[in-house]
Amino acid sequence: MNINIKATNIELTSEIHDYVLSKLDRLDKFTKDTSITGYVEIGRTTNHHKQGDIFKAEFDVNVAGERFFTLAETEDLFTAIDSAKEDLVRRITHSKDRKQTLFKRGAKSVKKMLKGISKRNPFTSKY
Repeated sequence: MNINIKATNIELTSEIHDYVLSKLDRLDKFTKDTSITGYVEIGRTTNHHKQGDIFKAEFDVNVAGERFFTLAETEDLFTAIDSAKEDLVRRITHSKDRKQTLFKRGAKSVKKMLKGISKRNPFTSKY
């Protein structure tokens, strides 16, 4: 796992760095043999808010050749990191489930064609 972490308008402490890495370590269960590379940016959005600080967490991650990006803005830094990680996990699982569904659908179509049940060619989508 190769992750670059950048902090804007805040100091990147070891506590924040370890927290981000611990959240991203859990992404390994979605990938089998591929490595995860990415870029994480955390920090305050601006310095001039009147009602308090607004923190953001941006995750830009490459998993198995696919790029996933998510952004979360909340009033707490750790909450922003958590919600960005949850959105990233949702996007990765959606992509993985979609690939599996399309593969199974294609395999069923080929099986029907080979059995002679269907005359439709799954490769050209024509009868």
